[in-house]
Amino acid sequence: MILICDDDAAIRSSLTLVLNRAGYKTANVASPQEAIDFVRTTLPDLILMDMNYTKGTGGEEGLTLLRQVKIFAPGIPVILITAWGSISLAVKGIQTGAFDFVTKPWNNLALLNTIQTAIQLKEETEKETETGSSSTIKTFRSDKIIGKSPLLQNVFNTISRIAKTNASVLITGESGTGKELIAEAIHENSNRSKNPFVKVNLGGISQSLFESEMFGHKKGAFTDAHYDRVGRFELANKGSIFLDEIGELDATCQVKLLRVLQDKTFESLGDSKQKQVDIRVISATNRNLAEMVSKGTFREDLFYRINLITIRVPSLRERIEDIPLLVNHFAKKQAELNGLNSIEISSDAMNYLQRLPYPGNIRELKNLVDRVILVSGKDLITDKDFKEQYTEIPGPSTGLTDSVYPLEELEKNMILKAIELYGSNHSKVAMALGLTRQALYRRMEKYGISTNEQ
Repeated sequence: MILICDDDAAIRSSLTLVLNRAGYKTANVASPQEAIDFVRTTLPDLILMDMNYTKGTGGEEGLTLLRQVKIFAPGIPVILITAWGSISLAVKGIQTGAFDFVTKPWNNLALLNTIQTAIQLKEETEKETETGSSSTIKTFRSDKIIGKSPLLQNVFNTISRIAKTNASVLITGESGTGKELIAEAIHENSNRSKNPFVKVNLGGISQSLFESEMFGHKKGAFTDAHYDRVGRFELANKGSIFLDEIGELDATCQVKLLRVLQDKTFESLGDSKQKQVDIRVISATNRNLAEMVSKGTFREDLFYRINLITIRVPSLRERIEDIPLLVNHFAKKQAELNGLNSIEISSDAMNYLQRLPYPGNIRELKNLVDRVILVSGKDLITDKDFKEQYTEIPGPSTGLTDSVYPLEELEKNMILKAIELYGSNHSKVAMALGLTRQALYRRMEKYGISTNEQ
């Protein structure tokens, strides 16, 4: 049962109609006191709660009610109802313990998806509490993620719990840790697995092209728009959209993205017809978004919209026991790709590889293994072969810390050191850092680093 708490009778009637048609039972109250009296005797599955009642529009009544409800019903998800102009108030509500918020006028599909997600996660939590299975690794399907370390198993466990929900997911971690593979695994283990999985590298889309890329355009919408174009959100309909490097979005694009994530509706450039999509949003970043929010460079409301569930991908330094598995996997793939004999990695080589710092994480390890196999031409690779091809670049400390993100200054210094070693050969610089050339260019632009490429 869903409890609707709103002093507007029309709102209560409208929500009741929508929810009853979707198969939910409902109960209605018109004031904070009625809501408290209700939850004291009956626990609903979810509460839809307005933020303003009789004492103005500041939202304090709603926040007070939310705190009181959490005392009597701490495990019940609360979804706040607010006007678009009061999103900052809704953010305070989420910080107080609300599950999510919807804006008036709401989109029925988006509202029902949010309700379904909240109830699914609540039921999963209750099952784990009853069975004590939170520490047990559940069934998880992925043939691309290699490793069995405890930290990675925790990631697997989280994916198995949340994959079948519609919850938005924020994947954090350093560059090269495999955030895209985690996003793919979430989609592949979800109920949307037979529908599209659309990847978008937001760090590679300029502000001028953002709307066309994400929402599409009609022929003639702007100069050089010679044909209709379908945007990424429309391509991802019924499936999942992966927003990589979301921390690189500028303020203007953040607002445009927030709108479609909130309502699941958008308009293509040059078209006044509003389109609606049913998508699951998965985002990723190697930046500290919470810190960016505090500095005012990332919208707080967007931050809460994308990270209902946060998955932190451990760095390779934190899962060194997985290095032999990864090395053998890469060696096998390289042999198959190039028609080589079976490649064996000596124990001394494995020990050497487990001592390296890996500022570029798995991507750096893969590049090193591939390079050594191709350059050496040997069937048995020793530590000497790796030492000849490896150039150390200062990276984060190999000791574990509480910080998830490398400092920006450290990242800049790593790039400068690599340029000092390899000059203006951007291919070698990128390979040494475990980055793609495109990712290297974006970081060079970010830190104001320029060279004349050879």
